[in-house]
Amino acid sequence: MAETANAHVNDSANSGANASANVAAHSSAAATFRLIVATPERYFFTGDASSLTITTQDGEIGVLPGHMPMVVAIRNAPVRFLAGGEWREAALSSGFAEITGNRVVILADTAEWPEEIELNRALEAKRRAEERLRAHRSDAEYMRSQVALQRALTRINVSKLKKP
Repeated sequence: MAETANAHVNDSANSGANASANVAAHSSAAATFRLIVATPERYFFTGDASSLTITTQDGEIGVLPGHMPMVVAIRNAPVRFLAGGEWREAALSSGFAEITGNRVVILADTAEWPEEIELNRALEAKRRAEERLRAHRSDAEYMRSQVALQRALTRINVSKLKKP
């Protein structure tokens, strides 16, 4: 009888350990979501991420695994995400993001890593946009110039993150 009780206790302890291992395995799998960043020219990034920060038309939002599903318009701004234990940042232009519990798909006009940005070109684009803003020829031109200025500023700020 004592042997049966000990066997049951050992089985319970083992199943408890197995349950803990299963929870740990599930937690680590659930601690990430699939991130896909695509532009018309390329798949910019595809991989697992555990955190994402993007700028929408209404402000900055953070995304974690299991986030509430939504579709948002994104603005010209840096995107920041944690993938493989490393924070990464890139310049995104306008587009859309579809967020589900286990996947985020970002479709942007352009996406650039800091190393891909030519600072002199970004500074020249900023200068041209500021010139066009001062000229204020039409409301449409003014709006286009504001977007161009925001994109140039995003590229300038992200380019400063280049690794030596």
